[in-house]
Amino acid sequence: MSNVNGVNQNIFEQINTTNQSSSTAKSQTEEDSDMFMRLMIAQLQNQDPSSPADTSDFMQQIATMSQVESINQLNSSVNEMSQSMLSSQAALQASAMVGQSVYIPGDTVEVGTASSPYAHGSFNLGTSSSDVRIKVYNSSGSLVDTMQLGAVSQGEHEFAWQMQFDEDGNPEHPPGDYTFTVERIEDEEYKAVDTNMAYRVNSVTLGENGIGMKVNTNAGTFDASDVKQIGV
Repeated sequence: MSNVNGVNQNIFEQINTTNQSSSTAKSQTEEDSDMFMRLMIAQLQNQDPSSPADTSDFMQQIATMSQVESINQLNSSVNEMSQSMLSSQAALQASAMVGQSVYIPGDTVEVGTASSPYAHGSFNLGTSSSDVRIKVYNSSGSLVDTMQLGAVSQGEHEFAWQMQFDEDGNPEHPPGDYTFTVERIEDEEYKAVDTNMAYRVNSVTLGENGIGMKVNTNAGTFDASDVKQIGV
């Protein structure tokens, strides 16, 4: 019996060696089929001549392998279809986002230009606050305006800011980047709150199979996962 086991062990080692040296381009299904055929041939070559294996057993093995291959091919087809649908869905989502405004974590946005005449933003309060204010700074870091919101309840809130104009219709401040700092009163002092700013989407870059989509704005490129809200 030890000799028979030794022969089988050598055959399995040869099969493993052959499979390891085969092309890495083979799919898992092809490798499984190849392994099955090699094992069956090895089984035929090393069966006991005085007690050959039942033909029906081999036919059953072949039928089982055929079913497995069919299932693998079906899984492959479904996966390809799923990837195609995912890409199509991502493309539709991307086309719908172009020209829209998206809220993305940040505090600075361009204001006063034709494409961005005013600023939109949002913030979230975990608990209500008796007083909330928003400070506006220009690109030099100088405070140009303060919006007093008063008492604000818990939850998501939006805000908008537009420059003041003089009697001749000219803006009091030059167009450019402005930073918005939202502060809430807590323990008798003001503390900063995370903000999201609205940016206009110029284009969208699709990742492979629709995964890893990025939105391109005047403020830069952001991952689609960073988008908190679409639309102003």
